[in-house]
Amino acid sequence: MKNENEIEDKNKEIEEKWKKEVENKEKENQQMKIEIEEKWKKEVEDLKSKFELMELQKIFSDSEIIKDIEYVKKLQEWINDNDFFSKMKKGFSAKRDGFSGQNWHKAVDGKGKTLVIIKTKQNFIFGGFTQVGFNGNTGNINDSSAFIFSLRNDKGDRIPAKFTYNGKNRAINSNLNYGPWFGDGCDFGINSDLKTGWSYFGKSYNLPNGITYGTNEANSYLAGSYSSWVVDELESYFI
Repeated sequence: MKNENEIEDKNKEIEEKWKKEVENKEKENQQMKIEIEEKWKKEVEDLKSKFELMELQKIFSDSEIIKDIEYVKKLQEWINDNDFFSKMKKGFSAKRDGFSGQNWHKAVDGKGKTLVIIKTKQNFIFGGFTQVGFNGNTGNINDSSAFIFSLRNDKGDRIPAKFTYNGKNRAINSNLNYGPWFGDGCDFGINSDLKTGWSYFGKSYNLPNGITYGTNEANSYLAGSYSSWVVDELESYFI
């Protein structure tokens, strides 16, 4: 009997040992399964992000200005209209279609939603977006969704940045004697030669924190100065 009891106790001990071993393996396998699933999900997300970036890059594939994918992401975020963003095309390029306000109006008038991007010879990049769009000699136009932006200037710690319409005066101005004109005054405008312009930032669009309307800091924020800058390229996108 004694031997039988010892054998039984030993069997129980062995059984417990292997039960624990099995439990530990099951835990390890479960953890391994979780780790594999996490790696799988990450790989799928990385692949998805890669294809999304490729699609985004296609939108500005022929742009002379937008070369940085971070600029593309910011513009997509700010416009917040995937249908427009995925379908818009470069409908006007000053280098391609001529530095002419008349040519610009022929291309953009009546198109509705319009994205304008400007690069100066001083390498400042800025522009604006309007839901309403430009149309001949309409003059001052309200557009509560309009905004202007700075992608590159000499205030590197503050950009890229979006500046919303403040509801005062007018959001855009459509005038056949000028190129794109954002703000009533204006926050920035391009002359009919599409080579020169001016900026009186803060009249119709909210300024960055700490900058006062009417100061040199405000007027030079977008293009480096009030008016002594030259356009290198001007692009407009619409459907």
